[in-house]
Amino acid sequence: MEKNRNMKQHVSFVGALHIGFGVLGLAGAMAIFFGFQFLFELVEHEPIAQKVLSYVGTTVALILLFFSTLGIIGGAGLFSYRSWARILVMIVSAMNCLNVPVGTAKGVYSIWVLMQPETIELFENSNQS
Repeated sequence: MEKNRNMKQHVSFVGALHIGFGVLGLAGAMAIFFGFQFLFELVEHEPIAQKVLSYVGTTVALILLFFSTLGIIGGAGLFSYRSWARILVMIVSAMNCLNVPVGTAKGVYSIWVLMQPETIELFENSNQS
């Protein structure tokens, strides 16, 4: 029983981590998008530079927006012990491992928590009720 309560705390913490970092990622995506728009204006007489800045800024912002949104959705799903949220957060966590050093720590911790037998049991029991 103590171990289940402890794993519930770990799962809640992982959910909060993913929601918090997801919100930061959304803010970062907006900053990147508008930052590249500002750079776009600085090179108004260089059409090739404008095209490159437009593609790079939009692509990076959309990728960050996509993964941040997945993190927020998955983190919210973890609070209700949804099995799809567990899988989604593990996938997002694996991608986070590429973001050294903070993303790696968050990703490894999240995967460790979500792969524990007690955690899997929590998600299986909540889906049956």
